[in-house]
Amino acid sequence: MTNQNALNPPVPRAHAHSHPHPHAHEEGHGHTHEHTQPKAADACCGCSASSHSAIPLAPDVSDVSTGALLFRIPTMDCAVEESEIRRALEPIAGVKALRFRLGERTMAITTDDGVLPEALAAIRKAGFKPEPLNAPGAQAAPAAPAKIAGMSAGLARLVAALVLAIAAESVSFMGLEGRGFMVFEMALALGAIGLAGLDTYKKGFAALVRGRLNINALMAVAVTGAFIIGQWPEAAMVMALYAIAELIEARAVDRARNAIQSLLALAPEQAEVKQADGSWKTVMASEVPLQAIARIRPGGRVPLDGIVTEGSSAIDQAPVTGESIPVDKTIGDQVFAGTINQTAALEFRVTAVAANTTLARIIHAVEEAQGSRAPTQRFVDRFAAIYTPTVFVLALAVAVLTPFFMDWTWLQAIYKALVLLVIACPCALVISTPVTVVSALASAARRGILIKGGTYLEEARKLKAVALDKTGTITEGKPKLVESSLIGESSGNEAAVFAVAASIAGRSDHPVSKAIAEGLKGPQGEVADFTALAGRGVQAAHAGQVYVLGNHRLIEERGLCTPSLEAKLERHEEAGRTVTLLASDKAVLALFAVADTIKESSQAAVAELRALGVVPVMLTGDNTATARTIGAHAGIEDVRGNLLPEEKLDAVKAMQQRYGAAAMTGDGINDAPALAQADIGFAMGGAGTDTAMEAADVVIMNDDLRRIPETIRLSRRAHSVLWQNITLALGIKAVFFVLAVFGSATMWMAVFADMGASLLVVANGLRLMRAQK
Repeated sequence: MTNQNALNPPVPRAHAHSHPHPHAHEEGHGHTHEHTQPKAADACCGCSASSHSAIPLAPDVSDVSTGALLFRIPTMDCAVEESEIRRALEPIAGVKALRFRLGERTMAITTDDGVLPEALAAIRKAGFKPEPLNAPGAQAAPAAPAKIAGMSAGLARLVAALVLAIAAESVSFMGLEGRGFMVFEMALALGAIGLAGLDTYKKGFAALVRGRLNINALMAVAVTGAFIIGQWPEAAMVMALYAIAELIEARAVDRARNAIQSLLALAPEQAEVKQADGSWKTVMASEVPLQAIARIRPGGRVPLDGIVTEGSSAIDQAPVTGESIPVDKTIGDQVFAGTINQTAALEFRVTAVAANTTLARIIHAVEEAQGSRAPTQRFVDRFAAIYTPTVFVLALAVAVLTPFFMDWTWLQAIYKALVLLVIACPCALVISTPVTVVSALASAARRGILIKGGTYLEEARKLKAVALDKTGTITEGKPKLVESSLIGESSGNEAAVFAVAASIAGRSDHPVSKAIAEGLKGPQGEVADFTALAGRGVQAAHAGQVYVLGNHRLIEERGLCTPSLEAKLERHEEAGRTVTLLASDKAVLALFAVADTIKESSQAAVAELRALGVVPVMLTGDNTATARTIGAHAGIEDVRGNLLPEEKLDAVKAMQQRYGAAAMTGDGINDAPALAQADIGFAMGGAGTDTAMEAADVVIMNDDLRRIPETIRLSRRAHSVLWQNITLALGIKAVFFVLAVFGSATMWMAVFADMGASLLVVANGLRLMRAQK
């Protein structure tokens, strides 16, 4: 099950749910979409939510080895354009696979031999200009300065259009008579429409030819109609305002969509790599092979994932795990690309190439999650698919019927119908959900919480209970010396006795012995005749004296147990501790109690869950006595021990029946059945565990349980913002709908309100990117 690229889409987790469950939705598991979905903006095209393309998705745009060709489409600003391109390619049988990256404005296409020219021609006919990136003779993607220059030129053109539109409005306002002034006013309006609206007309005409009612089609009809009935300045103002608002909206949406991409810049492009002759050379990080030895200087960023081979330092892991406190690293410890070396130089052995580092896989997973649609988004899509044609029919009815029933002139009726056409675009409504979801996903990723889709983001707010594994989740997951004491006559010679124990324990590879050696932290002397006693402990000679370091059973076999010692042992064993005893051939000298200690964050996390109204439950395979001790320290009342993996699954089912929506938190390996059964599966410590990243719906990149209540709070905030945006979008449209029919709303006011609503909901959604305290 462990996968070198556990976050990549081809490895989705399979659920086997026996109950209606959020996982069993049309988006699969939030990791990838091996079938196409109508995107959020499909509703702008007036299509049914079920009328989606039959073209499958390619494994990945970057995987050019599959034969996919990569194209940049500069005017593909949002899912509206993506939907148009999909529909343009639907009739072409030789198109085998498509994948879009809207943030990068790229499309990967795989076709049969000879079909590509036809596919590209269909895309151009739809009003787009695909630029090859990896096809023969393709040029590299435009550099950032060139893109910025292009955007500046586009903005200048739209500002010029707005100036011409204002000039046309001014001439009209002055009421100057004469044919010359009328021609001048018309010329100003045509100039404004030409500068601002050519792309809109191209896309709108292409949509109308295919019977689609997207925003470009609606705007083209509305502006043309206004111009025909003599409203030239207003037609110009509508087009200029619309084009400028579209540009601003596209930039704002890009900010949300590309928020996670800022993490990519954290990993340096170059790395210092050790050469065969022992020298060091700076090379591109993308060219560094596995197992190479790289070096990081103090203050530098780690270029690749690896294992430390020389040196000790503190590493700031906040970009990957969200931890605010630097983590000490020494030989054998793992380092992650994008983290910051703080105190001393380190050398490490590369364990992942640049495209497969933990940071790269986090970014890839969030990109995939951004492509999945949350439940609220699917509802909005279905609503908008009905809304657009309904308002269009109403606009037609206003144009045709109101002159007979409301004593309006034909020009008045047509004008009001054109205003309704502008209102008919559901862009503000449709864009309200994906921006909010993407902002929340990016915010979570920055905090070390990897949420694998909008579904899990939304479902987290419904959680009523959270099952917590003990080892590695509530506790540190490794033994630690918690108590040491001298026994009997040895009580006056503590330093010497502990030195003997540390020396013998230091020679053993057993986790308990390691914990004792690390806990005593004393000087270790030489030992001789070191021997392992299977199932009991070890024996060794120190300074000519033979000692044993072993368990209760070994001491009993040697006849060294006493009633007072038995009482001490019983106390520790009831607390779930592992007891090791140091003894000579005559007497027991010292007692060492080792236990898996509770994490510092666990108590606070449990308290936060309770404050949110979520019931914490401990499910563990450890013995009940140990589980209850840990549970009491953590503040958990419902503790269940001695559970097999299947019994954990049954326990989660019981929690779902008793409480409702329930989550499972574990390491993603032993807890896999319970993680699959739970409404949401949380995996802990994902930064070091590929399997955990693959297995769960939400991955906590460090071991901090407090990220779970943080996820629930973020989910509740996101849900609130989603419905704020839906209410704003529909409320503003409702007001202008009434004004358009019964009041004096003008067409440019309707555009201003519609695009203003879009910008408002985008700005509201972007608030989620601010870090939570």
